[in-house]
Amino acid sequence: MPRLRADPGARMPPVLNIIALASFAAALSMRALDPVLPHVADELSVTIAIAAGLSSALAFTFAIVQPALGAAADLFGKARLMVVCLVLLGVANILGSLTSSYELLLVTRVLAGIGAGGVFPVTLSLTADLVPPLKRQVAISRVLAGSMTGNLLGATASGVIGDLFGWRGVLAVLGALAILASVAIALGFKNAKLAKPPGRVDLAVLRHGYRAIFANPNTAICYSAVFIEGCCIFGLFPYLASFLFERGVTSLSIAGMVLACFAIGGLFYAGTVSRMLPRIGVNGMMISGGIVMALQLAIVGFGPPWQAQAACLLLMGWGFYMLHGSLQIFSSELSQEARASAMSLHAFCFFMGQSLGPVAYGFGMSHLGKLPTLLTSALIIFALGFACVRLLKPTKPEDAAVR
Repeated sequence: MPRLRADPGARMPPVLNIIALASFAAALSMRALDPVLPHVADELSVTIAIAAGLSSALAFTFAIVQPALGAAADLFGKARLMVVCLVLLGVANILGSLTSSYELLLVTRVLAGIGAGGVFPVTLSLTADLVPPLKRQVAISRVLAGSMTGNLLGATASGVIGDLFGWRGVLAVLGALAILASVAIALGFKNAKLAKPPGRVDLAVLRHGYRAIFANPNTAICYSAVFIEGCCIFGLFPYLASFLFERGVTSLSIAGMVLACFAIGGLFYAGTVSRMLPRIGVNGMMISGGIVMALQLAIVGFGPPWQAQAACLLLMGWGFYMLHGSLQIFSSELSQEARASAMSLHAFCFFMGQSLGPVAYGFGMSHLGKLPTLLTSALIIFALGFACVRLLKPTKPEDAAVR
């Protein structure tokens, strides 16, 4: 597996376009409040550190529901679960736009976390079901392109909408879009030839799948690595707008543009992965990704102008997906029969890192300062790429012979 050879011209299943649309629709809302957090904090009379808890709440909920949602997807059907969760995400955003207190807004972000949690990890497991391992990293990169475009437009749009209509307008518009997308996706899946879910719930199958996942020696390494990524990279995002405010840049549109550059870097990864894989292999991708991310974290720590921070976020996004995309391939091979559960546990660890990241950054910056905290994070990410190469080995899933 680490020496995958990708064929850029390989034909992929047409249903991947629908799966990418689902990931796009969910991603629109994931970081919707990050560019407008200073205004949320001001209107609801809380500190920026407390307002950042809204991002942590969504990420923590996204993480904590993964074991249950992954099992539900394996038992009841991945496509069905995605549509229901998109509707929930849309409704939660609209309710959030109507709230009058921080506590009620926090509740709606929890609901949004449940909705988003049933979409993105399931899109990855469904893609892995449809595409064999040799083409899987390219296929997943195309689904990721949907998610990254959603992150890009979501962050940019939230900044622009925030300048025009405030943070409430951001949630209302993105909520309506999620509901509209759920209708289109439901119609698309109806016409696609996907495997039917089992007619009855068989908990023995679920137990066997979890046993296969945790019997794989790569499991602990993959899940630990994505936890660290989530903490060190995404844990920083709620503070980026405040970093710009410190430099006198108060425009929400600029904050949204800077955050959106991370997604642009991800799109660059999606467009180049099929050419990079044959040249440097998965090992080279993981090492390069760690190095690139570490350098950008260090530069952001010195507080350069917003244009330089935007460039850093772009390169950080490229490096992040080089490492994270490789870890997703290993995670998709932890189990064959319980792939949705394996990918949901992957997402559980990743978003647990995202939920704890803002807390860790807040503690570090209040006690050590901004620069020492970001340099420490950079050293951790630098070491992570090398550790993954050393520890992860291609391993056949225990339940591979079942099919």
